[in-house]
Amino acid sequence: MYIFVLNHRELLTEYNLMDNFIVSARKYRPATFELVVGQKQITETLKNAIKNGQIAHAYLFCGPKGVGKTTCARIFAKTINCFNLQDNGEACNKCESCVSFNTQRSFNIHELDAASNNKVEDIRSLIDQVRIPPQVGKYSIYIIDEVHMLSSAAFNAFLKTLEEPPSHAIFILATTEKHKIIPTILSRCQIFDFQRIRVEDIVERLRFVATNELVNADDNALHIIAQKADGSLRDALSIFDQMVSFTGKNITYEAVIENLNVLDYEYYFRTVEAALAGDITKILLIFNEVLIKGFDGHNFIAGLNSHLRNLLVCKYESTLSLLDTTPSIREKYLAQSRKCSVEFLYKALEAGNVCDLGYKNSKNQRLHVELMLIRFCRLSDSGDEASEKKKIEPDTEIITMPSKGTPETAKAVKNQIKIEPSKIPDQKPNITSSVNPRSVSVKELLNNLPPDEDSEQKFNKFETEEKITEEKIIRDFSADEFSKLWTNFCESVYIDGPRIIGMFKSIKPVVHPDNSVSLHFSNLAQKDLFNQTYKQRFIAEIEEVFGPGQCRLELIVDTTESNDNIIYSDEQKYNFLASKYPQIKEFKKIFNLDFE
Repeated sequence: MYIFVLNHRELLTEYNLMDNFIVSARKYRPATFELVVGQKQITETLKNAIKNGQIAHAYLFCGPKGVGKTTCARIFAKTINCFNLQDNGEACNKCESCVSFNTQRSFNIHELDAASNNKVEDIRSLIDQVRIPPQVGKYSIYIIDEVHMLSSAAFNAFLKTLEEPPSHAIFILATTEKHKIIPTILSRCQIFDFQRIRVEDIVERLRFVATNELVNADDNALHIIAQKADGSLRDALSIFDQMVSFTGKNITYEAVIENLNVLDYEYYFRTVEAALAGDITKILLIFNEVLIKGFDGHNFIAGLNSHLRNLLVCKYESTLSLLDTTPSIREKYLAQSRKCSVEFLYKALEAGNVCDLGYKNSKNQRLHVELMLIRFCRLSDSGDEASEKKKIEPDTEIITMPSKGTPETAKAVKNQIKIEPSKIPDQKPNITSSVNPRSVSVKELLNNLPPDEDSEQKFNKFETEEKITEEKIIRDFSADEFSKLWTNFCESVYIDGPRIIGMFKSIKPVVHPDNSVSLHFSNLAQKDLFNQTYKQRFIAEIEEVFGPGQCRLELIVDTTESNDNIIYSDEQKYNFLASKYPQIKEFKKIFNLDFE
C-alpha cells in the first residue's frame, strides 16, 4: 500500500510538471521595449512618443508573422497607463496598472480578433464600448489583431470612430497584409512597418533561451534553426522546443538537419569541388546520394544556388557581411571562394537559375538536374573544355594576329611567322610575350625584325589578300538578279512549314523601271505576316547583294484576285466558325480561351 501511494505521488508530480509547461514563444515573450528583438527603431519611436506626451489616437503595426507586432502593442498599452514611468521610457512593473496587466486582469486593455469578429455588429459593439471611460489609468487601449479580415461594411462603420475617438481611447491595429486595408483607414493611422528579424538576432535570442533552459546547443544548429524560421522569432522558438523534445536538451547540428529535413552544407561544398575538378562522374554520384537520402531535386537546386550566391558574396570584402552563417562555416566558404573565379560563379548561377525555372515543367526531372551538373563541370578550367584549348609551344612565342582577312590566310600566316626570343633585337623592346592582350599588326612586327626578303614577300602577299577580302562584291540591280535573290530567299523559308511555303508561292514580285519592287499579296493577313516576320530580313539581303538604297520595297494587297492559298488569321477563322456555330462563343467564354 505504501508503494502504491509513492508511485501515485510520483505520477502526480510528473503530471503537474507536464501541466505547467509553457512553450518558449509564450514563456519568453518580451515584457518591456528593451527585450524586443530586431525592432529597435520602432521601440525607440514609441518610447519617445510616451516620454514627450505625443501619443496618437490610432496606430497600425504591419509586417510578417512572428516579428513582434502584437507584443509591441501590448507593451505600448501597458507603458501608456504606467503610474511611475521610468526615465528610459519603460514601465515600472510595480504600480497597480502594471501589476494588473502582468496578471492579465486589466480592464483598460481590450483585444479583439478581427478574423472571428469581422461583421458590422461586432464593430458596433466595439464602438459602444469605446464610449466608456477607464476606471483605473488614463487610457483605454483597443488592440485589433488581423484587422485586414474586417469586411468592407465593418471598415466603413469603423471609420468615424477611428478618426475622432474619445480622448481616452487609443486604437492599435495589427496586420500581416497591409495592402488589404482600405486607404481611408491607412490615412487615419500612424503606420509602423516591422522588419524580418535578422539571423544573428534570432541566434542570440535562442542562445539566451538555451542557457536559461539548461540546454546544450551547437552554434551551427542554432543557425540552421534561425534560417529555417525565415525571419520569424516565434517560429524559431517553436522549432527550438521541437528540437529539445527530439534531442533531449543536447541540440547538435546533425540532429537538426535530420529532424528538419535540411541538406547538409557538405553536399554543396563537395558538388562545387567536383565541378571545379571537372569530375562529371563524382558530381553525378553526389546527386544520386542526395536522392537516396530522400531529398527532392528541386530543393537541391535551390540550396546549390544559395551556396553559389554565398561563394560570390565571399569574393568581395564589401559584401562579406551578407553571409549569414557561423564563423566555422564562413571559413569554409572563404576557402572555397578563393578556388572559384568570378566568371565561373556567374555562369554557374545562371545555369542553376535556368534549371530552377524549368524543373517543374521537365518530363525527366532527374536528367534535367544532371545536365545542369554536367554543365557545371564544363565551366571549370580543368574540365573537358580545357583539353580543347590550343597548347602553346614552350620555346616559341606566337604573336596574336589581327582579325582582318580570311580565316585560312590568318591561320597560314600564324603558322609561318614564329619568333624565337633569342632573335629579337635588344634595341626593339616593343615585342613582348604572347600573353600580351593587345593585337599586333604583322607590318609592325616585321619592321622590328632584321631585313629578310622572304618575310617581306610573305607580308605583301598577306596584305594583298586582305584587301581583296575586304572589298564587297556589289551587283548591279536588275530584274534577273532580283529574281535569283527572291528564289533563294523563298527556299530559305521552307523550314518554317507548309503554311509559309504556300504564302510565298502566292506572292507575286514585280520589278519596276525605277528599281522599285512591289510584292502582291492575296489578302491582308499575308501582308501582315510578311511585314512582321520577313520584311526586315529580306531588306537586309537586298542591301547585302545590291548595296543600300538601290531598291525600294512596296507591299500591295490584291483584293480582286482569288487565290487558293489564302492565309487567314486566327481571329478570322474564329469569327467564321462562330457565325456558323454560336455555341463556340459560349464555350470560349466559359473556359476563358484565347487565340494562339
